[in-house]
Amino acid sequence: MVVPELRPWRAARPHVARAANAVRPLLARAAGTVRPPLERAANAARPRLQRALAVARPRLARARRAVGPRLAALRAPRPRSVRTWQYTAGATTLGLVLASGVVTVAGPWDANGQRTAERDRAVALERTGGADHGRNADTSGSSDTTAGAPRPAPSAASVLVGLGGSTNTVKSAPNGPALADVLGPLLGDPALAGHRTAAVVDVATGRRLYGTGADDALTPASTTKIATAVAALSAMGGDHRLTTRTALEPDTGELVLVGGGDPTLTAHKDAQGWASLRDLAVATAKALKKRGLSKVTLSYDTTLYTGPGLHPIGVNDNLAPVSALMADEGRTDDSVSGPATRVADPAADAAAKFAGFLGARGIRMTSPGPSKATTRAQSLAAVSSPPLSALVERMLTNSDNDIAEALARQTAVATGGRASFDGGADAIAAELKKLGLPLRGARFHDGSGLNRDDRLTANLLTALLAKAGAPAHPELRPILTGLPVAGFTGTLTGRYTDGAAGVVRAKTGTLTGVNTLAGTVVDQDGRLLAFAFLASDTTSPAAAQSALDRTATALAACGCR
Repeated sequence: MVVPELRPWRAARPHVARAANAVRPLLARAAGTVRPPLERAANAARPRLQRALAVARPRLARARRAVGPRLAALRAPRPRSVRTWQYTAGATTLGLVLASGVVTVAGPWDANGQRTAERDRAVALERTGGADHGRNADTSGSSDTTAGAPRPAPSAASVLVGLGGSTNTVKSAPNGPALADVLGPLLGDPALAGHRTAAVVDVATGRRLYGTGADDALTPASTTKIATAVAALSAMGGDHRLTTRTALEPDTGELVLVGGGDPTLTAHKDAQGWASLRDLAVATAKALKKRGLSKVTLSYDTTLYTGPGLHPIGVNDNLAPVSALMADEGRTDDSVSGPATRVADPAADAAAKFAGFLGARGIRMTSPGPSKATTRAQSLAAVSSPPLSALVERMLTNSDNDIAEALARQTAVATGGRASFDGGADAIAAELKKLGLPLRGARFHDGSGLNRDDRLTANLLTALLAKAGAPAHPELRPILTGLPVAGFTGTLTGRYTDGAAGVVRAKTGTLTGVNTLAGTVVDQDGRLLAFAFLASDTTSPAAAQSALDRTATALAACGCR
């Protein structure tokens, strides 16, 4: 799989090499010119430096003897405490160094969030198979494109080891009383007035280290996406792909654009590694011309999903009507994340764009309308999404509601349920139950967390994160790699810039009166901790968000033993 972030470097590499080769002789000549004067200056200065050192040595010795007792007192053991207001911007650099050290213990990571080990394992296995791995016959690739279909990307191996098991650089986990001393006052911030709950778990052992109201179910907002991701990866695996195809009805000559539920299908000229509606049109036009067809009746099939497409929140810039066929999430601008005005009918919009691409290839057609491909329809061409692991990472990093609702429905399809809002919610709960996760009090009504009737506990959220880090469940690893990185990526890009940047990785959640945060931190002793903080009935979103950020920062700064 090509990493999009590496493409600019690959394109620039020849130019960089030529520039380096051109400048190398100049640098060599410059070095040859400068070296003799530098050597003469060094030889001249050496006696002066030696005399100065001889004069200073007695003074340094006296200073060392005078300061020695004070240094010993500073080195003496003392109770550890944390003042979060002292955890300043210096933590950014220190945190990144610490995080990279712990990551080295846990396994190699790439810049785009995917583990090097996962990629190496995919190459080593060299598995072949259809783009959708035979799960849905309605969205399988055509015989015309099977040879060029993308190989599945196998799930990760067990590379995330317990952080206390194989290294002497990681100390014991924090203890409850010490954590309570640090977190209790911060969670008591008036900005979190109302109901607030919290839990902290040691990922290596799964043991809860701290909890307050951890079993109380509150509105989780977008942290619901963590549950959606776990269910989808558990049901389908990280190598599963979503396929959009075209099919030709042999009797009527009707061309059907069949939606496979891929919310990342794009009509943009630069697909950036996602499935391209333009590419599908090119391949379809070629297949039609091979059959001597230049005029067709165009229709589109969205029957993979059922039930209403409009979320109970109504028309909203945060989510398009859910459809098995859409391009660029029905956005009316060039954005790829965040709120944006959406089209009223994503399927009709995608079909109209597809018709335009076909027309540019010399195919004439009727205006597209809804239909359903029969079992006798002959597949002509297909395009597939990146692996589900990549979709999960994009969903979590950008808090993408459209991907979340698609994955809820895909989980229902994979488990034989009804692909609707209710069916997707039921499928998520059922899949989490199979994994033995603590569901007491939990209620699901969608996959995105936009529904205010959703309920999750801090205990469940930390259990989901710990499960994602368990060696027994490598298929869930994209949940940890997809979490936004404080100060750097996704919904945390502008947060923690003066705190635990690079150390906190967390999913945010915000609705009116609701602020949540759930993710992982590496504490000062090198332990990987999962945490969940939920607050309801908040009155100031900005103040509540800051309070939660301070709490996560304190957890990262804590060596609470």
